[in-house]
Amino acid sequence: MTVKEVAERLGLTVFSGAAGLEREVTGGYTSDLLSDVMGFAREGQLWVTLQTHRNAMGVASLKELAAIVLVKGFRPDDDTISSSEDEGIPILGSDLPAFELSGRLYELLR
Repeated sequence: MTVKEVAERLGLTVFSGAAGLEREVTGGYTSDLLSDVMGFAREGQLWVTLQTHRNAMGVASLKELAAIVLVKGFRPDDDTISSSEDEGIPILGSDLPAFELSGRLYELLR
């Protein structure tokens, strides 16, 4: 399933990084700790978080993640959007809390 398909099925907002919407999603990872994501997330996963700053995009790029999904109505910073466009890694958003969104993502991808 692609990032675009996941976004459509879960009703996610696309903030930026439209060039990466056709990337394949291999799974998901939920964490707000950058070091945890750097250590354990895998290439192609969607990262569910409330981290909106530019360093989150650096981690997503380093780990070659499919996209970042912001929860609880959080919106990315302007410089994060700029990095997203440069890297081609989408930033998506939801009003749901991380727990609920992660459950829905799990059900969708299993």
